[in-house]
Amino acid sequence: MQMNSGLSRLSQFLATVLLAVAFVTMPAILSARAAVDIQEVKSDSGVTAWLVEDYTVPIVTVRFSFKGGSTQDPAGKEGLANLMTGLFDEGAGDLDSDAFQERLDEVGAEMRFSATRDSIYGEMRMLAEERENAFELLQLAVTSPRFDQEPVDRIRGQINTRIQRDMRDPNSLGMEKFAQAIYGDHPYARRSDGTIESLGSITTDDLHAFHKRIFARGKLNVAVVGAIDAETLKNELDRVFGSLPQDPDLTKIDRIQPKLGQLVNYPYDLPQATLQFVYPGLEREDPEFFPAFIMNHVLGGGTFSSRLFNEVREKRGLAYGVGSGLQTSDYADALIIGTSTRADRAQEALDVLRETIAKVADEGITDEELATAKTYLIGAYPINNLDSSTAVASTLLELQRDKLGIDYIDRRVGYIEGVTKQQVKDAAQRLLTADPAILVVGPEMPKAE
Repeated sequence: MQMNSGLSRLSQFLATVLLAVAFVTMPAILSARAAVDIQEVKSDSGVTAWLVEDYTVPIVTVRFSFKGGSTQDPAGKEGLANLMTGLFDEGAGDLDSDAFQERLDEVGAEMRFSATRDSIYGEMRMLAEERENAFELLQLAVTSPRFDQEPVDRIRGQINTRIQRDMRDPNSLGMEKFAQAIYGDHPYARRSDGTIESLGSITTDDLHAFHKRIFARGKLNVAVVGAIDAETLKNELDRVFGSLPQDPDLTKIDRIQPKLGQLVNYPYDLPQATLQFVYPGLEREDPEFFPAFIMNHVLGGGTFSSRLFNEVREKRGLAYGVGSGLQTSDYADALIIGTSTRADRAQEALDVLRETIAKVADEGITDEELATAKTYLIGAYPINNLDSSTAVASTLLELQRDKLGIDYIDRRVGYIEGVTKQQVKDAAQRLLTADPAILVVGPEMPKAE
């Protein structure tokens, strides 16, 4: 992920403006965003964006994604998607790296790109008065990246340094071994950074070809928040994305069920052991998603209020932190539980985790836990997801990617309020009665366990 030097001008502007208006406008902002007014904007070229107009400060935030992240890296070219995303602000069109970054600084814009397993993400934040100049630079980056050899070698060197560091880190090595054990030869088993060997094989031609394959309008999602109206946005969508091809050339990726029922031990003489459990997950559109969502919150997603936190940290002092989360990806889903503890107490921590998980699976949750979880999950959503233009844009983008509908924020409360205690118990039994995959980085654990 790259951030250009234009951060200084925009950040200075935000610091002075936001400090001046924070105490006056913050209650109004939070109140307004609790019921976000989302417009669907469709350009003449067919690019669709979700827009939230907000003139509180003269800033425009654009966030977008193209389907196809590191899973699309060709065999032997692992790390291609990640390397590419470090190069979009390193020259585009007629502007080389220095000229492009100087121009970004002049217009006071921030630009970021990143790659996940499933998508390529881009973001730009700009001053409203510099909108035309900023969108021009974004259009160049999206449609005409240069991938000149000097910045390619420089960014590749930075990634290689990170890979070399990870190769000396037992937790990173253990997680890599774990991914290979549960995903086999699926792309999810690969490092998104690639390897030193695979990065070394990537050429500028590979980067141009990958960009041409992935950047297309047919698998594009866009979210925009800030001081811009729908008609203006339509024109900018066409300018930035309109010349891209309609359909990407994506390699077909099969869905995979993580291989459970195994203990993966990465023995290492450390004072601290890392433990991770992988249970079955469920797709975002599954009818039991919200019961499972509440169950996860009570089990380990609620941080300081969860059962795992109470049993592992509060009662026994086995760990500083412990948590769980539902992971929904394009090609696999899982419920993941993790913690770190003293190496000489790793077996005790494993036993406590198992016992706590089994109790939720057998008995479900209490009425009080259900009510508390609902209150938190409803009340925290605006604070965590709608408290800034960047957060709103990120939320709207993920709602599009998950195909949840433009009115999801309004419907979400009803989904949570409608969950019963029996539904939570059913979801717990569905997910938590499976024999999990377990990773232990630290002491050698008995295979029978």
